[in-house]
Amino acid sequence: MSKDWPGWPAEDAERYHQAGWWAGETFSAALGRWAARRPEHVAVVDHRRRLTYADLVAESRAVAGGLADHGVRRGDRVVVQLPNVAEFLTTWFALQHLGAVPVHAMPAHRSAELEHLTDLADARAYVTTDVHQGFDHRTLADHLAAARVRAGREAPLVVIVGEVGDRDAVAYDRLLAAADPAVPDLAVSSRDLALLLLSGGTTGLPKLIPRTHDDYLYNARLSAERCGMGPDTVFLAALPVAFNYSWCCPGALGTLSAGGTVVLARDPSPDTVLDLVEAERVTSLTLNPPLAGLYVEEIGFGGRDTSSVQVVDVGSARLPDDVAARVGPAFGATLQQVYGMAEGLICYTGLDDPDELVTTTQGVPMSPGDEVRVVDGEGRDVAPGEPGELLTRGPYTLRGYWRAAEHDAVAFTPDGFYRTGDLVRRLDSGHLVVVGRVKEQINRGGEKVAPAEVESHLVTHPLVEIAAVFGVPDPLYGERVAAAVRPRPGGPAPDAAALSVHLRERGLAAYKIPESFTIVDDVPLTAVAKIDKAALREAVRP
Repeated sequence: MSKDWPGWPAEDAERYHQAGWWAGETFSAALGRWAARRPEHVAVVDHRRRLTYADLVAESRAVAGGLADHGVRRGDRVVVQLPNVAEFLTTWFALQHLGAVPVHAMPAHRSAELEHLTDLADARAYVTTDVHQGFDHRTLADHLAAARVRAGREAPLVVIVGEVGDRDAVAYDRLLAAADPAVPDLAVSSRDLALLLLSGGTTGLPKLIPRTHDDYLYNARLSAERCGMGPDTVFLAALPVAFNYSWCCPGALGTLSAGGTVVLARDPSPDTVLDLVEAERVTSLTLNPPLAGLYVEEIGFGGRDTSSVQVVDVGSARLPDDVAARVGPAFGATLQQVYGMAEGLICYTGLDDPDELVTTTQGVPMSPGDEVRVVDGEGRDVAPGEPGELLTRGPYTLRGYWRAAEHDAVAFTPDGFYRTGDLVRRLDSGHLVVVGRVKEQINRGGEKVAPAEVESHLVTHPLVEIAAVFGVPDPLYGERVAAAVRPRPGGPAPDAAALSVHLRERGLAAYKIPESFTIVDDVPLTAVAKIDKAALREAVRP
């Protein structure tokens, strides 16, 4: 076990290995094996270029050589914040060749999240783009480096995909000119840390989720099998590929493990995605519920050829049953519901499940090694069909977060079950139906928002005394972010525009900023003197 994160107990790790779930392979070795099958087959397509499997290996090794020339070593953590471009994959595998650890950051993250991630991971480097969707990430890199220096810490190496400009950073293209792209094979164990994913975060800024080569390769391989992927699969990532969902459920990694082609959409708009479906003859997509609803409407207008699509996976938030019933017929494909978490457990409906299960449940755990309990508030197992909190452990579900021992004591049971915070019902068939949340986290169309984090920024506004942030129902996103604010005594009430500007200036990601603010004279309290958010939610419900 690492001092930074608890691994699996030795007896469980050996059991997973003996069962064949853990293959004893690293991602660097796996990429070489995948490329050897069909080196000239197209592996990655973005809006600028196409890379074969041989190209992916060659470029990732060249980037690894360049990063090594700039001091990146085995075990170093590197924050990667890139949109859906081929360089996400080449950089990610370059770090695997070096035995370094990519830390996934979302394109929408801003200074508040990135400073936190860089500090928590003690990142050696930061890889980003120049401009994406009108936002200049280079200024964000400057801010991040300056903040680290002010805190008395070493500024990270900054690598920029695109134009560097007049700043202390390395252009990605310079890494490709490395003198020695033949990176030596390192003594990396398949049980070593392979990457750090972001938690949704329920009480503040995101925590980091450690994933090993063994468990994450198993996640990719088994997901690809459950989704029917093979060498002819053409998978389209509409959501950011940095999401665990788009990356490995089955996502880009599952597609590569099956020998297929990954198509990266530069944005998730219906025009962009459906144009790519036609042009690339896409066979598989992963969507969230809002996107699924938008695409169903766009297809309904006619003039779209989706005949190549075989499977549409929808997950990251609860898919309403009425929308679920329309997805398959609209695309002329099989709908597959996906439920899971970056912490591990993934569930899929079966490709041959009856429509009733596909449109009303969120699937069954994908591995025979997944252990699942549904419990009441006292930790007692509930009767089949009754709602309760989902607990889980297994060969690809973490046993503890990165540098979060105090939180782990609450997030896990003494025998290693992860408390998901999701309320579910388990049917006799084993299918799970998600019915709500135990934790306070807001799920805005798959984007997770921790109310406590937003509240901590709101109360820094000079006119705000108390702030309460909570989710309210939304027909498109499932939930949207709302806030109730009590002004300081005797002072004027802030307006919504001023509060939104304040949060943006604090460096908060746009999706976390409340979409409605309600000014209240009094804040209701529960019997234990906590803010009664249920009462506030009812008061502001449209």
